[in-house]
Order: sequence, then structure tokens, then C-alpha cells
Amino acid sequence: MPHSMLAVWLPRSQLSPLPAAQPLAWLFDEGSLTRRLTALSHDAFSVTPLFEGWQVLRDDECATLQLPTGSEGWVREVYLRGHGKAWVFARSVAARSALQDGGLNMDELGSRSLGELLFCDQAFQRRAIEVCHYPRQWLPAECQASGLWGRRSRFDRGALSVLVAEIFLPALWHAACATEENS
Repeated sequence: MPHSMLAVWLPRSQLSPLPAAQPLAWLFDEGSLTRRLTALSHDAFSVTPLFEGWQVLRDDECATLQLPTGSEGWVREVYLRGHGKAWVFARSVAARSALQDGGLNMDELGSRSLGELLFCDQAFQRRAIEVCHYPRQWLPAECQASGLWGRRSRFDRGALSVLVAEIFLPALWHAACATEENS
């Protein structure tokens, strides 16, 4: 995977044109995505870990976490599922130094949601949400598609920063549309 390829992450104020109303509402929702997916799925929500381990972070991740290019960090990639369908691909990264000193055991989450952990810990400060069309090469092979909206935000607690990216997959929009039609 070429690390030089950059996604252009933008805050809402710089997005033009804006996405349609439904993706826009999900992309910039300040609440817990885990809770929103749990509600949409009527509690049929699950997390499937795809990869967890140390790897060299992408250039855009290093820049956002204020790390030197080529820094190693903890990477956690999961699917957030509703009714067993992959609705969101999530990638969370943190610097090795911050994790070793920061007391967050990302490696012990298993099938629990990192987002829920971040929202439950009042010490974490969430920075502004940024969005982009997520590069298809960065997605797992089975869900690669062009033009998928992703969002990311950085959560800070002291010296610890965790960058969480969430990419909304087509199955989520189908489920959300079906729910809206039935309500």
C-alpha cells in the first residue's frame, strides 16, 4: 500500500460540495457512533476485529498525531456490524510512546468498541471531525469501493492521542434508509 497517497481530510467548513443530507448527518454527528449503530440495529450490533498490532503509520496519521513520518504505532482495524452486516470499517491508531505511557490498553479490547471506551472516559477531549472520500486501497479487499465517505477525529487525554477513522459502507446507508422509510 503506497504511504505517499494522501486522502484530503477536511472540516465541514471547507467541504464543497457538501454530501447529501443523510451522509452529512452521520459524518458530523458528535455523539457515539457505537450507540447510534446499536440503536439503528435494535441492539444487533457487534464488533469484528480484523487486525490489531504494531505497524508503521500512514503519513496522514503521523501528521495528525504530530509524529515523525514513518513512526510505528498501534493499529486496530475492525468492522462495526449491524445484524451481521459490515456497516462501518474503523481504523484506530495511536503512537507507541503514548500508549506505553498513557494507560490505554487498546490491545485488550477484543470485540468491544473503542469508541464506547473513548466516550465513557470524560478525560478524553475530541477534536474536530474531518471527512474525506476514503481511498479504496486503504479498505479491506472485500469492501473496496471508490467514493466512500470516511470521517476521523483525534481524541486526546494528556500525552495520549488516539486517531479514530470510520468509513461508512454501503450496507449502512441501506439500513438507515429502510429505517427512515418505516418510521
